[in-house]
Amino acid sequence: MLKKEIGIKPNIGKEDSLKKRYAYKLFTNFWGMGMGMITLGMTPRALGPAMYGSYSFLTNFFSQLMNFFDVGTSTGFYSKISYRQREHSLITFYFSFMFILALAVFLFLAAAFATSLDKFLWPGQLRIFILLAACFGLFSWISNVLNKITDAYALTIKAEMAKVVRLTIGTIFIVLLFSLSRLNILTLFILQLCILLIIIISFLLIINRKVKIKDLIRPMPWQMVKGYIVEFYKYSHPLLAYALVGLIIGLLDRWLLQVFAGSEQQGFYGLSYTIGSFCFMFTLAMQPLFMRELSILNGNRDYDKMAELFRRYIPLFYFIAAYFSCFIAINAGNVTSIIGGGKYGSAILPIAIMAFYPMHQTYGQLSGSVYYATERTSLYRNIGISMMFVGLPLTYILIAPTAYLGLSMGAIGLALKMVVLQLMAVNVQLYFNSKMLKLNYWKYVLHQLTVPTILVLIAFIIRSSLGLFMTGGNILFSFVISGAIYTMFAALAIYCFPMIIGMRRPEMMGIINIARKRSGV
Repeated sequence: MLKKEIGIKPNIGKEDSLKKRYAYKLFTNFWGMGMGMITLGMTPRALGPAMYGSYSFLTNFFSQLMNFFDVGTSTGFYSKISYRQREHSLITFYFSFMFILALAVFLFLAAAFATSLDKFLWPGQLRIFILLAACFGLFSWISNVLNKITDAYALTIKAEMAKVVRLTIGTIFIVLLFSLSRLNILTLFILQLCILLIIIISFLLIINRKVKIKDLIRPMPWQMVKGYIVEFYKYSHPLLAYALVGLIIGLLDRWLLQVFAGSEQQGFYGLSYTIGSFCFMFTLAMQPLFMRELSILNGNRDYDKMAELFRRYIPLFYFIAAYFSCFIAINAGNVTSIIGGGKYGSAILPIAIMAFYPMHQTYGQLSGSVYYATERTSLYRNIGISMMFVGLPLTYILIAPTAYLGLSMGAIGLALKMVVLQLMAVNVQLYFNSKMLKLNYWKYVLHQLTVPTILVLIAFIIRSSLGLFMTGGNILFSFVISGAIYTMFAALAIYCFPMIIGMRRPEMMGIINIARKRSGV
């Protein structure tokens, strides 16, 4: 490892606690959920299923492409800078890599346009939208890398406040465009790019308080550059094959859906994926902070503390994701009516299926963080590639028309494949992590089965009961009432069975008593 301090003297003061930083990330995600619900009720309606499908198809393509070009380096960079905060030359090197990667994206686009490869890769899509989607994917990746730097330097609170401002401004403009009947795929892309540029500048200003940006943009000795190349290569080269296979299969999933089922089915799947993403908000807030703490503990070889973090957070965040997933799955019809309207009636079943995806995505993200933090990227690659090779023929069988020996299930088929494959992959990852951290694997498998069973039963009974008394009423009102009752019963389940959130009764009672004292109850 390169541990020599280069150039700038560090300015590392007292860090905010993990709980405080998570609280701010959680607030941002709560706020983002609120803003997202507002815009999600407008964007699919304004664009319509076909155009929304094109938007989803293009943005997914360039998101996958950026993940391939990244090859896990941004995660490795975050892990390294979390532990080696004084090594500012590490940021200088990665900034150079970011510039090279941006050039690679535009060279790829130029080659695709010059050879008419775009007609094959993005069937039926206009070049202006392809270009805008490429910029959107690139800017999103850059903002995520800068956000990781703010997390690594414990500047989370300032960064989260900047994101809140960005979310608010973006929502205001989308509402305005929708009200003026000016919201379409072109104006949506332009607005998103402007907002991303604002957040990138904001992150740079926040980082500048800790490390002067102007001092980072400077030449580096070749020996140092070579050292970093070797270090990142050792970290990421096991992921190269994984990234390549992930790119090909990830793009083939959506490409097959586009070719065999068309833009409307793409739109139904895109809407189901977006709604499912809301269930993942809470875990998404924790993942970078969780990884930072694991990286530091791994650097100190404190595996007992790593196991304790795993025990404390995995069951809790799985329950939180499941709380939203199960409710949305059971109420998929109302969710679809509220968000998309009548045009998206065929999206109900894909939404119900994809609602379960974030539950195991929670395990995938947090359990995957252990692999990255402990630099076991070869094992992570092998698991991922194995699962993807299982998934590709499954995609074809579920999506292809009956004339091509498929089941012609369209968006439903792709949603089903994503959930089944995620369930398999995360449990294989969990097995190896359990062995390394000396945890009871079957305890976590049982937890995965118990939690959704309880929550699905609660949600189903509430929906069925309300259906007897509120027939023909306001859908939104019925949805809100159902959610409130569901929340009370979910809280009661936690109180009766605290192990479903990974707590023992004495721990939970202690937290309740502290809350009572603080509230004066």
